[in-house]
Amino acid sequence: MKSLKKNISIIISGPTASGKTSTSLTLANEIQRETGLTVSIVNFDSLLFYHELNIGTAKPASDELSSRKHFLINIKSAKSPMNASSYAEEAEKIIKKLHAENNVVILVGGSAFYIRALVKGMYHSRPTSLELQEKMQEIYDKEGINPFLDTLKETDPESFDNLHHNDHYRIMRAVEHFKMTGKKFSDEKKKLDINDPYDFSRTIHPDWNIFHAYLDLPKEAHQIIIQKRTEKMVNDGFREEVEKLLDSGFTGEEKPLKSVGYKEMVDYIRGKYDSMDECMERITISTRQLAKSQRTFFKKIHPKTSYNAIDDTEKLVSDVIKFICITP
Repeated sequence: MKSLKKNISIIISGPTASGKTSTSLTLANEIQRETGLTVSIVNFDSLLFYHELNIGTAKPASDELSSRKHFLINIKSAKSPMNASSYAEEAEKIIKKLHAENNVVILVGGSAFYIRALVKGMYHSRPTSLELQEKMQEIYDKEGINPFLDTLKETDPESFDNLHHNDHYRIMRAVEHFKMTGKKFSDEKKKLDINDPYDFSRTIHPDWNIFHAYLDLPKEAHQIIIQKRTEKMVNDGFREEVEKLLDSGFTGEEKPLKSVGYKEMVDYIRGKYDSMDECMERITISTRQLAKSQRTFFKKIHPKTSYNAIDDTEKLVSDVIKFICITP
């Protein structure tokens, strides 16, 4: 009988449309067949949290979801977005329970900031009071981001210099942090940076046995897959999905509806594009840009083992099985 590690957490990461869902299901089946262990899948793709968003997120099909226990999919409304801190808190609870039941956990997704929050932790900040949130939102709605930039320049010039001035969310969070704690957001960032936020060998979960498999594809092959996926989304009723969301009370300004694909389709429905072909081209370009930014982030994360999503599935399975089993 094989001797097996405990608290196994397999990360399957990679850019959008790199085959993470199918690879994770294949891997789960092979782990269970080879070791007899129960395998559960925990999502870290930020758009799969929302039950209203389906076609445009390439969410796993119902038969895929039913073939294996999945967690943190369809758990929220897109009207109440989930941030990385809340995700990390929820995912940690689930994973600890699954580990206690001797489950192998496969973490699957492309939202690097969310998996890093889970593995490395977040900035420590007191929860923002509802009163402050409402006050800041009122200022933002009336005057835009400039008052927050002015505050940040005065109270935390390092964050002012380092945050992109179009990154309204993080600028507002930095101001919130200062107003709630009297401390600079940049100081919290320095504390995390000392522990190298990209080094997954040093985590806040030292009892987890983590194997990180990074999936990618050659650029040309990936671009073809992205284009075909965009076409499939439209053929499967993506426009109708978004029209239904707008008819049901969504404004299009919700953060999940500003994501790649949904933003372009909202713009098309509202007349920004002359044709569906133009909209599809814009989605394809935006998806390529997203994939590039995901690659940039994941490239910094270490240690990890990289695999070609088309050719290397057998090697990935073999490597993970060897990782799970303790060598005598």
